[in-house]
Amino acid sequence: MEILIINQDEVARLLPMADCIEAMAGALEALAREAAVNPLRYGMWLNDQSGILALMPAQLVEKSLMGVKVIGIFPGNHGTEFDSHQGAVMIFETDNGRPLAILDASEITARRTAAVSGVATRQLARPDAQRLAILGSGVQAGTHLAAMLLVREITQVTVWSRTPDHATEFARLQSELHGIDIQARETVREAVQDADIICTTTASPEPILLGEWLPAGVHINAVGSSVPTMRELDTEAVVRSRLIVDRRESVCAEGGEFLCAREEGAIDEDHIAAELGELLLGTIVGRESGEQITLFKSLGLGVEDLAAAELVYRRAQKQQLGTSVELGGSRG
Repeated sequence: MEILIINQDEVARLLPMADCIEAMAGALEALAREAAVNPLRYGMWLNDQSGILALMPAQLVEKSLMGVKVIGIFPGNHGTEFDSHQGAVMIFETDNGRPLAILDASEITARRTAAVSGVATRQLARPDAQRLAILGSGVQAGTHLAAMLLVREITQVTVWSRTPDHATEFARLQSELHGIDIQARETVREAVQDADIICTTTASPEPILLGEWLPAGVHINAVGSSVPTMRELDTEAVVRSRLIVDRRESVCAEGGEFLCAREEGAIDEDHIAAELGELLLGTIVGRESGEQITLFKSLGLGVEDLAAAELVYRRAQKQQLGTSVELGGSRG
């Protein structure tokens, strides 16, 4: 029995951002229709608290597929040669449980996270949104810029990083890559003061974006925090926003911004207006007015990884990419 191994470069080649955005919309719609299964992920902290080994299973019922992402999350890798998220996505068919492929998870995670923010921005940002602020200058900052450029006519980009030189270098490289002027800012407040869209992509354990700084009508994609004790936005920012999430169950278990605000007594579960899939199905309205502040809290879901992996796997088969290896499981 053969299984296909698809490396990081091949994933990047086979998963352009525009196609990934559409795949993520389909996966989230399937989840909202109960045509997908997405249990809470399991995370094992290392004994020194330096990183987490996370397991993220999922099933796409209509595609007869199941899968799991196994990934190490090491925030200390920011600024080094190593991605903070490293691991593999494995997909199986659901008739006999046969493994089909193993794919690099770093590239899938980088692209599908930003693609989901692209879906959210398409649903929630004002149609005339043009000014983008990015907080952070790592992998997710780059993929989020690519996604935002696809879903809105962005004419102005500002970037902030805790390390100013990183912000300056990000602005230089990404300006050349996308042909758009990007300006580094020294403070978060300066970066977001005129923004229509804000993407927070940092590993900050405590708030960097304060509610008092938010312009009316802004849309925020908050993706950096994925554990209950970390948050990039303060309580006021959450309270002021119409909150949309990728999955209620996940945010109530792991969403630092939501959990900290709830612990302070500022909000309860009713503050979650909808899951993104519900907006895609049209059962709940997203933005209610031009002045409203909208917030999409993204934790990342196994069903997103599986949908991205399935797209890459089918294209690799068609283009004869990847490396086939023998793997056990047969009897006879």
